[in-house]
Amino acid sequence: MAPYTTQDDGYPEKFPLPAPDVKDGAIRPPEYSGVDTSGVDPKKVLLKMDLHLIPMLALLYLLSFLDRGNIGNARIEGLVDSLKMTGPQYNWCLTVFFFTYCLFEVPSNLLLKRLRPSIWLPSIMVAWGTVMTLMGIVQDFKGLLIARLFLGVTEAGLYPGVAYYITMWYCRTEAQFRQAMFFSAASVAGAFSGLLAFAIAKMDGVGGYEGWRWIFILEGILTVLVAIIAFFTIYDFPETAKFLTEPERAWVVHRLRYQGSKDSGQMVAESEHFKWQYVRDAFTDWQIYLGLWMYWGIVCPLYGTSLFLPSIIRELGYTSSTAQLLTVPIYITAAVLAVAVAWFSDRSGQRSPYIFSCMCAIGIGFIICIGASAHGGAPGAVYAGIFIAVCGIYPAFPGNVTWISNNLAGSYKRSAGMAIHIGVGNLAGAMASNFYRSSDSPKYLLGHGLELGFVAVGLCAVVGLRWNYSRINGKREQMPPGEYSDAENSDKGDRAPTYRYVL
Repeated sequence: MAPYTTQDDGYPEKFPLPAPDVKDGAIRPPEYSGVDTSGVDPKKVLLKMDLHLIPMLALLYLLSFLDRGNIGNARIEGLVDSLKMTGPQYNWCLTVFFFTYCLFEVPSNLLLKRLRPSIWLPSIMVAWGTVMTLMGIVQDFKGLLIARLFLGVTEAGLYPGVAYYITMWYCRTEAQFRQAMFFSAASVAGAFSGLLAFAIAKMDGVGGYEGWRWIFILEGILTVLVAIIAFFTIYDFPETAKFLTEPERAWVVHRLRYQGSKDSGQMVAESEHFKWQYVRDAFTDWQIYLGLWMYWGIVCPLYGTSLFLPSIIRELGYTSSTAQLLTVPIYITAAVLAVAVAWFSDRSGQRSPYIFSCMCAIGIGFIICIGASAHGGAPGAVYAGIFIAVCGIYPAFPGNVTWISNNLAGSYKRSAGMAIHIGVGNLAGAMASNFYRSSDSPKYLLGHGLELGFVAVGLCAVVGLRWNYSRINGKREQMPPGEYSDAENSDKGDRAPTYRYVL
């Protein structure tokens, strides 16, 4: 490759780089060749991106998490009794959501780039908001079960789509902070869900509907209204972002495409043209399947607490309204910690130490829950254990997603790989939906024990990933340069000798 000059931040100052030949897997648009980016202020550009992208993404995910988890709030407001459901039937309604949610994530992520984020994300949002609204008028177990199936279909594309969308704008060392900012919306959703459910439940009897029905109806309508706004406020790609100047667009595009090999001294661009081979590569990549155990070690506790936290707290002897309100400080604290941990992780350029530490906190939290529940008569200690566990879950989750996305290249493999990681990983929700059985209340020792078991396995997976990444990076350091052409390295993506895994 031609020599390039850099600013103090390590990013290219100018673009004297020759445009690759089309047969060479050309991926850098020729209109950016020779664009002078010497006047670009990196901090200013990142701030502009943050202000234009993150608030809407956070709002979308807040509503997504609110709509999938509000069934837990509806339960303690009388859903089960009203529909004459048994405990196992309620658990099935939670479980089936994850079957369809998992099934549709990979095709949804592939469609995201083909159909443009500004069209695809709001469209699926309208769909799930409609399903959520209609869930408020179901009359029996079968109706609720079918509604939850369709909710899984329509929500499938949101989280993996947004997580992948962030990688289309931010480099590897910037991604976790942004992932955490929008994912912390899930924490806020947990807090907001309790407050909102507490307020909406006061509408019991209005229009002849029970309070739990109004939770679904009003939150579904809110989702549809926000989706309509999202059609006009979501930006597609850096190449077409009108809020950036031409030099700023060139700077963003260039650094994204060369980020994987920047530190190795060989500038090899990531491939962005579509091949089915990239999708097959994602399905056969070892790191995704080892990463799934890490994902399950975080997501089993995540869904276990989000779906059952109000019920767990109520079973400790608190009233329904108090149980709703006691979830608020837990989620607010978790949101703050998620952003703080992400900031330190990006600054250090490390993922595994922060994920490992947070997962240790999850394990400690459930150990406290088990000990306090087994002893009995210590609701405060159980609450403290749940508090600690949730404060470990929410910082760990964006770190786990970011770590895998950091180590997948190029664009379409990353899209498919992230969808597999998140989609199959979310089957943990199907498992966690059955951990906390009505017959085990109020101690829920089986549920807490199963969560602890998954955390332990997840910790082993973190160690395994770190060790393998280090081993492969070491081998690549010893490989002679120039073994493959730039085009071959581009097509190989993260399997190229020039690529270095993030640890």
